[in-house]
Amino acid sequence: MNKPLVIDYYSDVLCVWAWIAQRRIDELKQSFGDGLEFRYRYVDIFGDTRAKMEGVWQQKGGYAGFAKHVQSSATDYEHAPINPKIWTEVRPATSANAHLLLKAVELSYDPQTSIDTALMLREAFFVDAIDIGKLDVLYELVAAKDVNPALLQTRIGDGSAIAALMNDYQICKLQTIKGSPSYVIDGGRQVLYGNVGYRVLHANIEELAKNPSEEASWC
Repeated sequence: MNKPLVIDYYSDVLCVWAWIAQRRIDELKQSFGDGLEFRYRYVDIFGDTRAKMEGVWQQKGGYAGFAKHVQSSATDYEHAPINPKIWTEVRPATSANAHLLLKAVELSYDPQTSIDTALMLREAFFVDAIDIGKLDVLYELVAAKDVNPALLQTRIGDGSAIAALMNDYQICKLQTIKGSPSYVIDGGRQVLYGNVGYRVLHANIEELAKNPSEEASWC
């Protein structure tokens, strides 16, 4: 049995482009089935949202300007609804708590449960305008999905969850990941970044699937 093609998928849970990309990921999974494996990793884009708004977005209207940007970015994507309250009324202080929790879920359960939880958190923020920057809110959300907060607190308390998250952040630096979302395909043979269309993703994945890395070149 052939090994699946692996995509290391780097994103920030508060990133609108990663929210938009979710539909494409779902379609890729459906198209390639067991021939494709996504490994979720997290990148620090909204680690300190206040600093981001006071820095990069200060001359563009701050939170209000960023909220307008997020709304306009998703206008053409019906599958990625945006609650008008996000960034105007609901302003998570950080994405790091959500990333930390997702690593705790992965360690306590398995990667797929963590992936499912990541989607749930994104929906909570972008659709329901829930502040997923707060740990107590995160624990309430996962508990409602039959994920045991006590197990996660153990992983967070013993340092294993933060170690896994710091590993992601360090890999981002080593691989010079530019932002969210980023797709590192087959150990780096292809790196795609940003609002990449489904057809482009599909074509690149299909080509690499037809030509496994061990067969890429004999030179």
